[in-house]
This record gives sequence, structure tokens and C-alpha cells, in this order.
Amino acid sequence: MPWKIDDLDTPSVLIDLDRVEANLRRAQDYADAHGLRLRPHIKTHKIPDLARRQVELGAIGITCQKLGEAEAMADGGIRDILLTFNLLGRAKLQRLVALARRVRLSVTLDNAVVASELDAAMREAGLVLPVLIECDTGGERCGVQTPEEAVELARLVAALKGVRLEGLMTYPARGQTEVTAAWLGEAVAGLKAAGIEPGVVSTGGTPDLYRAHEVTVATEHRPGTYIYHDRDQARASLGLEACAMSILATVVSRPTDGRAILDAGSKTFSSDSLGLDGFGLITEYPQAVLAKFSEEHGHVDCSASNARPRIGERVTIIPNHACAVSNLHDVVYGVRGNRVERVFKVEARGRVQ
Repeated sequence: MPWKIDDLDTPSVLIDLDRVEANLRRAQDYADAHGLRLRPHIKTHKIPDLARRQVELGAIGITCQKLGEAEAMADGGIRDILLTFNLLGRAKLQRLVALARRVRLSVTLDNAVVASELDAAMREAGLVLPVLIECDTGGERCGVQTPEEAVELARLVAALKGVRLEGLMTYPARGQTEVTAAWLGEAVAGLKAAGIEPGVVSTGGTPDLYRAHEVTVATEHRPGTYIYHDRDQARASLGLEACAMSILATVVSRPTDGRAILDAGSKTFSSDSLGLDGFGLITEYPQAVLAKFSEEHGHVDCSASNARPRIGERVTIIPNHACAVSNLHDVVYGVRGNRVERVFKVEARGRVQ
């Protein structure tokens, strides 16, 4: 180490280390300039080393979606974790208590059932767990549906002894910054009128990261994909120059003049089309279309491309969705130019429980 990209077998996931660093610094500088705390979501990379770098650059902590991810990050030395998912059931609550004894942990909830279970588990353990109320401001995932419901649930949580209300959290719909700002503004006003001061108002998402300051009540933002970007995010913000992840693959067959086959299929790539043409951008042949997958075959339609890939040629593909790619691979390779400088184990891959 270091060795060359040419020495890697295919398919392999490449991470451009210079682009990663630029992406992290750009976002942290933006957050600092606007008085926002940054709490990155590790779902995109799932690598403790990269999470630690985010914290080194100024992030206040990290965000995880699943308990298993949070455990992997705690094992990797991260000490401030927000877990943005409703947690239910004895097995998960036992693990949650154990994790809360190790790190500064907070969670989200959006209903009285979850609040009650968290409260009982924490009181039994002799702990008090900080919680945020999840608000559906348009993303249509979990979350209370109106600012009035947020205030009602806040009153309930504030009366419990095993949890401590810290504020509000949302994952907003893309391109709906004004709607998010109005929704959260009304909720914050309602909480204050009820005598409840929300210390944290947490928003998220990479597509609108650089408009996060327009949600004036927000105190922190939780971007995830910004570290790598991907083909989907490229059209929303910074373009392909910010894309740090690519997949190195080999052309193994040319069954017809208009079709090439790669050694990378649905077990290598995300199958998210996201309204894009194909499932990734082949950087050497941008007019060719990665049109469909078998499990181990990538089917490339070359009919619109003047140049055609050769059997044995290695190509690089920017995926539509970086987060799903990370979850498919045990390791990714940190590169600069043609040099491989790091091998990262994707510690939190597959941690869906």
C-alpha cells in the first residue's frame, strides 16, 4: 500500500478521497457560516473512520437509522448518536439501554406507544433518554401529521420520567424548504406557547442541504449522501464533479454490436432508477445506458454511443444511489488518482435490525 487501481479485481467500489474531503469541508463550512450544527447521517458510507472524520471537521455527532448501525458506530469510537427511528419490542429496548450506557444517545418517536415503551425501559434501567418528536412535514415517512399533534405529543412526553423531550425532527420532502419552514415554525410557536422550549429542531437531507438555513427555526441538519454524492444528487446540487463513489467493472461480453455485459449486476449496484436514464453513468461511455441487471450481469445498451466498449475493458460507473451500494459491499477502496490509499471495511453494512 498504496497500490494501483489497475491491481484491483472487479467489481470494486472506489471512493475518491479528495472529493470526499472537499464535500465534507464544503458542507461544514456552510453550516458554520449559517450557525447550524451538522449531524451527518452515516447511512451513505457506514464506515466509522469516515464518521470520525466528519466529527473532526466540526460535526456535533452523527445520525443513524437503525440500532445496529449505531452499535457499529459506537464500537468505532463515535460518542454522540441520534437514532431516527421508532424503536419497539423487548429485544431492541434491551440493546438500546446498553447503548445508552456507552454513548450520548438520543432517539426520535412519533406516537404514545413508542414513548411509553421507551419510558418504561429507561426508568427500569435508571436512565433518562433524550428524545425528539418526528414531524411529517411532507416526506410521508413516520411523523406526527400536524403542528398541533406535535404539541399534543410533546405534552405527553414532557410528563414522563424516563425520557426527556429535546425538540423536533423532520426528514422533509425534496424541494419543499418553504413548506418545511412554515410547518416547523408553527410547531415551535405552539410548543413555546405550551411552555415547552425545543432546544433542538433537526432537519435533514442532501438535496436541499445548501438551503437549510432558510428553515430559520432549525438548529441542526442531517445530510447523508453529501459525503459521496451520486448521480441522483448530482442533478439536484453540485453536479458530477462532486461524485466521490464509482464502481469499477469489466466488460466480459459483447453478445451483439449494441449490447455489452459487465461483471456487475444487481448484487453490486442499487436497482433504484430514480427517474434517470439507466442505473448509473458509465463515465467512459456517457451515451451508453446501463439499462438493466441480472444478479451478476450489467446489461449495457450501446446503441446510442458512437464508441463501443471492448471485451476485457474496465469501466467506471457513477451509481444512481450511493447509499444502497455501500450496503452491498464488505469493503470499499479509497483512491487518489490511480493510487489505492485506503481499504475501508463497511462496518455497518447489513445492520438492518
